Amino acid sequence: MNGCASRRGALGVIAVGISLMAVRAARAEHYDVLADNEEKISSYEDIPVIGNPEGDVTIIEWFDYEDHASRRYAPELRRVVRNDGNIRLVLKSWPVRGEGSIAAARMVLAAKYQGKYEAAHDAMISSNMPLTERRTRKLLSRAGLDMDRWQKDLDTNARAIDETLARNAEEAAALRLKLVPSYLINSLVVPGSLDDYWLNKLIASARQDSGSF
Repeated sequence: MNGCASRRGALGVIAVGISLMAVRAARAEHYDVLADNEEKISSYEDIPVIGNPEGDVTIIEWFDYEDHASRRYAPELRRVVRNDGNIRLVLKSWPVRGEGSIAAARMVLAAKYQGKYEAAHDAMISSNMPLTERRTRKLLSRAGLDMDRWQKDLDTNARAIDETLARNAEEAAALRLKLVPSYLINSLVVPGSLDDYWLNKLIASARQDSGSF
């Protein structure tokens, strides 16, 4: 029994070591493009921010409302941010799954004009069904949005919303991201999903040495 536990422990250490090597490699691969784009990526005033706006660690997430992994790991990310209390979470919708993803992203961004972005985002990312226009409108209504105002905001701010989505995609391309969700944790690019264990580990590392490994 103890021998099995020891072997499991050793395998866990090996897995952690391999994962850290992958993260180091990802950071090395993306560091140059990050250095050229980091200030631009995090400085826009119109991007939605959740958590502590003055947090000592900034996590930027690129996600897609129709993507299974984005939906799967969203609750873990939000739980880590809530429990930590000192994280600035910047959400960048990157709709790569087709027209439904684009429509959902635009609809949620329109909610920010009435101060309901977070509620709209949570409603959309927690859906486990395809996001048809009818279902999306129902989710937004249940999230407490004034739907008449929302429609007006969506129409009036269409250009600004589309520019935000285009910029999010350009930044993802600049960082050579291929997957949703992907993250930027301070200066560490993480191209792929993270569970709460790895989120906490990388946040602690970011605090210890500004994201260096």
